[in-house]
Amino acid sequence: MVTQPVFRFAPSSNGALHLGHALSAMLNARMARAAGGRFLLRIEDIDPERCTPALEAAIYEDLRWLGLDWEEPVRRQSEHLAEYEDVLKKLVREELVYPAFMSRGDIRDHIAQAGERAGNWPRDPDGVPLYPPVDRRLSNRERRRRIEAGAPFAWRLDVEAALARVARPLAWTEFADERLAAASPVEARPQDWGDVVIARKDVPTSYHLAVVLDDALQDVTHVVRGRDLFHATSVQRLLQALLGLPEPAYHHHRLVEGPDGRKLSKSARDAGLSALRAAGRTPDQIARMIGLDPEE
Repeated sequence: MVTQPVFRFAPSSNGALHLGHALSAMLNARMARAAGGRFLLRIEDIDPERCTPALEAAIYEDLRWLGLDWEEPVRRQSEHLAEYEDVLKKLVREELVYPAFMSRGDIRDHIAQAGERAGNWPRDPDGVPLYPPVDRRLSNRERRRRIEAGAPFAWRLDVEAALARVARPLAWTEFADERLAAASPVEARPQDWGDVVIARKDVPTSYHLAVVLDDALQDVTHVVRGRDLFHATSVQRLLQALLGLPEPAYHHHRLVEGPDGRKLSKSARDAGLSALRAAGRTPDQIARMIGLDPEE
């Protein structure tokens, strides 16, 4: 039985879409059409403080202005927290995650007190220091005591324990370009990230957990997203193997950079699509700006 290709664009409703989002959305839609597949839109809105209905509505407006269509209904992560929580509870029961109590300040202080090792403290692919192993060594009794006392915490994946549960080596299939003509295996190295956050105390998931569950539940076969998420795929491959989820193929496309050479971001308040539209830009001009040929 031949599986119909399924592509998805999954923005967070915590800011305006910019040119980088336009490239990802348009690539996914075009690749789905070329492969005779389906194109889905997913709204990643698990952050209740930053994600708003107004920003979500703006996403729909921007994408429709670009000429994109997608299947309904749109999956909104905030409507599926119970599904994520069920999986989180499974990971807790199997002792593959643990409550982590250290704040960013605590982490900085711990590393500073490491003496000569502080300068060589391991860092993840984004350059962030790995989480110290302190909380992983706490007894279950001490963990319960802190939680019952109301201490803030996040659930972190015990990567060492998780790797011991899955078949090695781990890898994913990476396509070299949007034509999907050449693919090669890429070694997954989740250990490079240390014990990543899997869920928050008040939200029973994180990006890593939600994205692998969503892709599996929506039968996504091809994950096409920016190169900045290339290394994060290692963590997601580990979760897929750990949870027995299907493995999609991946293509991590080039990034759209600003005049100063850095990748565009919402936090830097780079010009959004709505602002470009208000300035008189057309969808064809947007396509040219991101290096795509306008469609007839």
